[in-house]
Amino acid sequence: MKLLRRTALGLAIGPLLLGLGVAGAVAQELPKSMRIIVPFPPGGTTDILARYVAQELNAKYGISVIVDNRAGASGTVGSEVVARSPADGAVLLLTATHHVINPGLFAKLPYDTKKEFSPVAVIATAPNALVVNKDFPAKDVAELIALAKKEPGKLSFGSAGTGGANHLSGELFKQIAGVDIVHVPYKGAAPAMNDLVAGHIPIMFDTLPTVIPNAKAGKLRVLAVTSTERAPSLPDVPTLDEAGVKGFEATAWFGLYMPKATDPAVYDRLVAAVAEILKDPALAEKFASQGVVAGTLSGSAFTAFVDAEIDKWGAVVKKAQIPQVE
Repeated sequence: MKLLRRTALGLAIGPLLLGLGVAGAVAQELPKSMRIIVPFPPGGTTDILARYVAQELNAKYGISVIVDNRAGASGTVGSEVVARSPADGAVLLLTATHHVINPGLFAKLPYDTKKEFSPVAVIATAPNALVVNKDFPAKDVAELIALAKKEPGKLSFGSAGTGGANHLSGELFKQIAGVDIVHVPYKGAAPAMNDLVAGHIPIMFDTLPTVIPNAKAGKLRVLAVTSTERAPSLPDVPTLDEAGVKGFEATAWFGLYMPKATDPAVYDRLVAAVAEILKDPALAEKFASQGVVAGTLSGSAFTAFVDAEIDKWGAVVKKAQIPQVE
């Protein structure tokens, strides 16, 4: 009986020790300290996610991680700092969709987005939603498109500002649905949402953490989500693809990058380490509080996705004839 107990205990502890050994080995191969640069001010979703990642890297691998906010020029200031840093894994960039939109939006960037970064992993994703004022006559996406086609240029949609992710979601919607809806830029998402609720604008694309409370309060109606799959928090709301806008996808996502990797081993170790922490259920709970879910793309798959997103949004900007930022 004692032998059985010892055997059972060994079987139970063995995998744990193996896991600790693997984590210890990875920690020895990674920098003992890291700096995650967030190219936006403190307090936003990107900043909060970076701090969660920093906590996980410390807890799992014993790495001391500092989150460094370098805001400015739609994320390009902080991104340039990372592009010019040594590629040893000690300096990372955690940024939002702006990173893949900026190449099409800016006439000239201080770095080459495709060539001067090595994408590590999608940290988190979150669908946006197509919403309308509570009194808007269209009850679904098909009715909205029909109304827009009946009276071209009469309807409008608001956004947080020209060239932002939600503005380009609207432009992509116009292009795929074949409708003429006028863009109304605001200085931030909050004033745009306030005007939507007040009925000054009828349509908007916005993030679920903002949309859901207003929808529950009856201040707006959600017609569709922008992801390819339905949002768990809005299971009865169709995707735009399901609603007839075939091929539409404009999910908000947050990615982790390092300077262009010169040593494949350094890059591979970092990819493996980050992929591992994203599996942590405790991290998933923290992410859920921000209305996001942990990403699943990493390494070469994420790199291919980034390149495709740059091309996609560059084409949307060009077709929409949005003036480039000089």
